[in-house]
Amino acid sequence: MTKLFLIRHGETTWNVESKAQGAKNIELSEVGRQQAAYLAERISKYKIDYIFSSDLDRAYETASIIGGKINKEVSQIGDLREMSFGKWEGLTQKQIKEVYKEHFIVWRNNPHKADIPDGERLIDVQNRALRAVNDVVDKHKGKNILIVSHGVTIKTIILGIMGIGLSDFYKITQNNTCINVIEYRDYGPVILRLNDTAHLENIK
Repeated sequence: MTKLFLIRHGETTWNVESKAQGAKNIELSEVGRQQAAYLAERISKYKIDYIFSSDLDRAYETASIIGGKINKEVSQIGDLREMSFGKWEGLTQKQIKEVYKEHFIVWRNNPHKADIPDGERLIDVQNRALRAVNDVVDKHKGKNILIVSHGVTIKTIILGIMGIGLSDFYKITQNNTCINVIEYRDYGPVILRLNDTAHLENIK
């Protein structure tokens, strides 16, 4: 039976500052590296056959910390990267609200209809990310696969796998280094874990 471990990267300084990162290549903070180390310790209790990650540093470093712990190489896939937020990238949520008020209202109320200036649409993110995930799963049937990606991208993947519309985008959340586990059974995929961050309980 194929099992997919879908994981969000560790914390960055832009996460703390509520800045839109998107396709910007922001590295992990020291807290993010500590989170990834706790995550790696927890993942070491499972048998992981393959590790893949987004090609952005914050995801790749998180995956590499896990890979170092369990002695597995990390393969990068560009289509697993975060949604491009175009002109919003580098701006705080407050700044986005002020400068792009109308676009922000749509993003918050009808995310599936949002058209962020110079950015991607949710459906385009979902299409590329699901294509990448399905390709990996098809090639490694019966294996335990670990993928490190990003908050928005992972949410679109989960909604797509579950057959839930992107209009429900805000009904799930993804915290830094959270674990989602999806098992592919004969009758379809089943979510076993969602946004699990039990490994962070002891971080001050």
